[in-house]
Amino acid sequence: MKSSNDPGAARTRLSISAGVASVLVAGFLVALKLWALAETGALSIAASLADSALDLVMSLGAAVAIVYAARPADDDHAFGHTSAEDLAALAQSAFILTSAGLIGWTAIRRLAADTPPRLASEGAGLAVMVISIVLTLGLVWWQGRVAKRTGSKVVAADRLHYLGDLLPSLGAILALLVSSAFGIGSIDAVVALLAAAVMAVGALRIGKDAWDALMDRAADPAILDGIAEIARAWPGVRGFHDLKTRRAGSRVFVNLHIELDGDQSLREAHAIGASLRRAILAAYPHADVIIHKDVHSD
Repeated sequence: MKSSNDPGAARTRLSISAGVASVLVAGFLVALKLWALAETGALSIAASLADSALDLVMSLGAAVAIVYAARPADDDHAFGHTSAEDLAALAQSAFILTSAGLIGWTAIRRLAADTPPRLASEGAGLAVMVISIVLTLGLVWWQGRVAKRTGSKVVAADRLHYLGDLLPSLGAILALLVSSAFGIGSIDAVVALLAAAVMAVGALRIGKDAWDALMDRAADPAILDGIAEIARAWPGVRGFHDLKTRRAGSRVFVNLHIELDGDQSLREAHAIGASLRRAILAAYPHADVIIHKDVHSD
């Protein structure tokens, strides 16, 4: 059992607090926007509602991933449980694409209609969207603090997603203001169409990242270059080869063969490999590093 003063446990608690805050904010916004949609009939609010519903799903997934990813490897999952994050992300991307397609199709139908429907209760809709933006900004501020203190990639990614969500909310406010001031209902469909396009692009990006990880795609070239630079300059390492990486969720798995002086003792060789592994972990805390030791040959 880890003590309450353990830094790792403290980071986990902070990350969980960010996950819980994300779920609570997303759930409240879904309920609020459902009411606003019923009051106004604004398609731009429907787009923002779909985005908030997605936020709720993603936030729940992120919160579960934070807890699940903290579980140690076991007999059935020797490399841990982080691939569940990629499976969840793949499902989320499909959900986003479906929502974006439905909103985009409805927006096109409204634009093609002879008499686009007029919006109602714009004031109520504006109030809801302002509350949405204020709550989202507060959540993003807290997630930023947590991500900085814990280094959690899950929290950082969730924060980035919520920053992107501000666009549909601002678009809904614009549509309601224009409709209220000038009676131009078609602007609502235009804003919804743009929001759907943004959602689709984000879904494809999330889906590609998840697919790449599930297919054991190598880590970012910058990470490979960084590990190579550390190994190349490490005392006692005569050379290295077969640097291989793969990603699973927020973790990067690293395999590296280093070449050492064959005349030194096993204890000395082990010390060199262990210190190099610690240096790589210090540079990339979310890595899982395995180092193989080979005899250097001139």
